[in-house]
Amino acid sequence: MAIRTMTDTLLETRGLTRRFGDFTAVRGLDLCVRRGEVFAFLGPNGAGKTTTIRMLMGLLQPTEGEARVAGLDCFSDRAQVTRRVGYLPDDPVFYDYLTGAEIVQFVGEMHGFRRAALRERARPLVALLGLEDALGEYAVNYSRGMRKKLGMICALLHDPELLILDEPTSGLDPMASRTLHRLIRQRTQDGRSVFFSTHLLDQAERLCDRVAILYRGASVACGSLDELRAARGAGGSLEEVFFAVTEGEAEADARE
Repeated sequence: MAIRTMTDTLLETRGLTRRFGDFTAVRGLDLCVRRGEVFAFLGPNGAGKTTTIRMLMGLLQPTEGEARVAGLDCFSDRAQVTRRVGYLPDDPVFYDYLTGAEIVQFVGEMHGFRRAALRERARPLVALLGLEDALGEYAVNYSRGMRKKLGMICALLHDPELLILDEPTSGLDPMASRTLHRLIRQRTQDGRSVFFSTHLLDQAERLCDRVAILYRGASVACGSLDELRAARGAGGSLEEVFFAVTEGEAEADARE
């Protein structure tokens, strides 16, 4: 069944599945991310979050099902999807012996920006993330936090409709994390969306409008925090909801 295109839907998956041999990493995943919302994607280690994100970015082909951004198939139309999406992986990798400035220039030129326009776009992002003094350094000398900042600058250069962030604050100091939180919220004010995975449940609770919880590759809960509280009869925090959901799934597995 083809995905229905809805004006308020930016990202949607239907029956998204990825197998590696006999192992199913993601199974029958249905998600819908609306324009102007922050959507948190949660789950224990090995639940399938990064595999899902790699399919959303067209880096892995689904075994079954489909994923679309603005009506475009994330795998077959991946070149067009990357024009609409900014992506920050958990551990960004750059050419070691390019400087930060050269990497920003390369990414900007890939998006079709001339140098003058690129400098205007990059300057406020570099200042916001505090990377001015490091742009002349080779990437091989960057700490993980500095690579995260550089990756975020590159993800935002083309002002994408959707940001897909995999553990965006891992490696960042508290000040940089706070800046990133503000930036995420600002993105939604003009209808842009943010989809992010994290293990930091308090962070997700502060930022997200809705959340999906993945367990063994399947979505086992999805909705606003209020909706999940009502459905699960759990306590007030996202952490309490998360553990009620995942521990309940683990107990069901143990009974089988």
